[in-house]
Amino acid sequence: MKLRNALAATAALTLVAAPAVAEVSFARSSAPVEGESELAGSSVIIALLAAAAVIGAIIIAVDDDDQPISA
Repeated sequence: MKLRNALAATAALTLVAAPAVAEVSFARSSAPVEGESELAGSSVIIALLAAAAVIGAIIIAVDDDDQPISA
C-alpha cells in the first residue's frame, strides 16, 4: 500500500513539474517563412477522414447484432 501511495505521489509531482520544466526558455528564434505550406488544404481532409473513422467505429461498436456466431 505504501509503494502504491509513493508511486501516486511521484506521478502527481511529475505532472506538476512538467509545465515548469517546459517553460524554460532557450532563447531560440523562429526562422522566417518564405512561402505557403504545401499541406495547407490537406489538414481539413485529414480531419474529415479522422471524424469519419471515429463515427464509423462508434456505429460498429453500438451495432445491435445479437445473433450468435455458432449455430
